[in-house]
Amino acid sequence: MADKSNDPVALWQNMIGEMEKGFNAFANQAMASPQFSKVMNQVGGTTAGAQKQLADLMEKYLVSLNLPSREQMVSMAERLASIEGQLNEIKTLLQQVHGQAGTSNAPAAPRPPRTKRPPSPPSGEGGEQK
Repeated sequence: MADKSNDPVALWQNMIGEMEKGFNAFANQAMASPQFSKVMNQVGGTTAGAQKQLADLMEKYLVSLNLPSREQMVSMAERLASIEGQLNEIKTLLQQVHGQAGTSNAPAAPRPPRTKRPPSPPSGEGGEQK
């Protein structure tokens, strides 16, 4: 096996490990300070404000193009889901009623096939038949 003191991969891994330890110690120390917390709150507040302004701007833009906003699309999807649920309930009730009606009455007699065809249009000059 190769000597670990001369192995470049082992040296690289050792160097990366030491750098990670140093970075973690620095980050932990920085995050413990009240200034870091204050800055992060300010950044979060600024980001939230910018997102709200962008959302308002996009909604105005979509209204000017006569397109629905995301909020309107979500509302329509919820209403559509509600309507589909009601239709499924109606369908179930109709199947129950149809099933009860089918069991209480005698089965209907089969209908004869339709073989009669409508009269063909008159051919000829006058269109009148005698």
